[in-house]
Amino acid sequence: MSVRLKIILIVLPLLIITLVLSSIASSLSARNGITRVAVELLAFKAQDMKGYLENQWNLLVENQLDRQREYILTVQRGALTYAHSLISSETELLFALDRNDQMVLRTRDTPLTDQERQELTDLRGEQTEGWVELSIAGAQRVGHAFTFEPFGWFFLVTEERRTFFREVTEITTQNAIILAAASAVSVLLLLLFSGYLTGPITRMVAAMQGIIHHHNFSERVRVEYKDEIGTLAHTFNITITELEKAYNQIKNFAFKAVLAKKHEQEIRSIFQKYVPAEVIDRFFKNPESLLIGEDRVLAVLFSDIRGFATIAELMRADQMVQSLNNYFSLMVDTIMNRNGIVDKYIGDAIMAFFGAPVQHSDDALQAVLTALEMQEALVEFNGRQAADGKPEFRIGIGINYGVVTVGNIGSDKKMDYTVIGDMVNLASRLESLTKIYKQDVIISESVYREVHRALPCRLIDKVVVLGRNKFQRIFTVKKELNEEEKRAWKYHHEGLKRYYHREFEEAAKYFRQASKLVPGDVISAVYFDRCRSYLKQPPPAKWNGIHVLTEK
Repeated sequence: MSVRLKIILIVLPLLIITLVLSSIASSLSARNGITRVAVELLAFKAQDMKGYLENQWNLLVENQLDRQREYILTVQRGALTYAHSLISSETELLFALDRNDQMVLRTRDTPLTDQERQELTDLRGEQTEGWVELSIAGAQRVGHAFTFEPFGWFFLVTEERRTFFREVTEITTQNAIILAAASAVSVLLLLLFSGYLTGPITRMVAAMQGIIHHHNFSERVRVEYKDEIGTLAHTFNITITELEKAYNQIKNFAFKAVLAKKHEQEIRSIFQKYVPAEVIDRFFKNPESLLIGEDRVLAVLFSDIRGFATIAELMRADQMVQSLNNYFSLMVDTIMNRNGIVDKYIGDAIMAFFGAPVQHSDDALQAVLTALEMQEALVEFNGRQAADGKPEFRIGIGINYGVVTVGNIGSDKKMDYTVIGDMVNLASRLESLTKIYKQDVIISESVYREVHRALPCRLIDKVVVLGRNKFQRIFTVKKELNEEEKRAWKYHHEGLKRYYHREFEEAAKYFRQASKLVPGDVISAVYFDRCRSYLKQPPPAKWNGIHVLTEK
């Protein structure tokens, strides 16, 4: 939006608002004054009519003729004549109703609707005195009402509303015309003066655009006025001179920056194959920080191809390398899509972690979702393998969550950005358990605590893995369950409650039911066999249900 338009949009509303308020004030003042005069005129006529009737009635009373009907009728006929003398416009109407709501006096013949008659009856019944508004013969009227008790007449001196407010309407119309004319003149003057004021600024903008488009720093503007705008033009010319100097310096800096950027890109392209991109980013921001290890809570994922040695025997070396490369490419993409970092390849195994160098609030959940999506991606991979006549891959994935040491570890000749610690070892052991329990994914209890509200989890066992003394509850997890799986997992957990309470016969029933719902369910079959075994030979008194593993 231009400065000229802004000036118009600021000043014009102020002018128009002032004119409108002035017009409204004058219209209201005129309306109030004219209305007051008109109301007083109607009230005066009503008082005059009432005074005439009272004078005539007093004459009858003084002459003791107030009970003579012919004299009363004479006075009433005279009242009609007097009423006609009070009429000053064609639209004015004076009439009266008797006690029976019959119209006994009117200055001109005016038909009334039933609704209008009822309105007059209501006014009479309410003994209305003074100002009234009503409808007569389909026209809105205003007037003054009074009651003359000797005759029992209810008088109304009225005028049509449009005639009553005619002068007010004319004044309002004239004010509107004046307002429109004044607004038009104001807009014209504003356009002229705003153009005069903003012309130098417009020329400065044009000069600046020429500089931007053509990089011609020789552009200057003419100083037209000895005021703030003239000072602005002079300052503009000085600024352009300084910009010309700075522009030449920037070109030199830009050339050096391009060389540095090219060097950085060469480094990235070489090392990104070996080091995560986020680690390289941190290196360029703060190279010293990556030399220091730190303790960090994160998730570690281990994935391994089951029976890889057997698969390798069935394929030529070049086929094996090609399949592995395709497999690793698919798995790595899946890991990186969830902000995971591929730590290393250990033969056919993959080690990855989530939460370093950038930590997120849902690293454990992202690791589990990655594992499930890796299994989904494996289905796609195996489809291509089968189409090429190659053996399918099967993988097991273990995930743990806890404190590890993360950083650059190695020697000055070879370093890896990696994680170490007991928590990493447990993640590797969990991957090994997938072979024993025939599960695609096994997670630790710490992972379960982070994800069980988002994903369905199933307790597999309480185990002590090789190389550890404390037992660990291990779980499997899925993205979603069908109805049979939901019921089967519920039966499984109910069976576990009874199993750990040594109620093996009852527990066996639940495990058998779970096996019926999901045929081939290895976990339920394992516990069913354990229950049958313990029914034959009960475990010792100190048995706590923990299964001690003697192999990796």
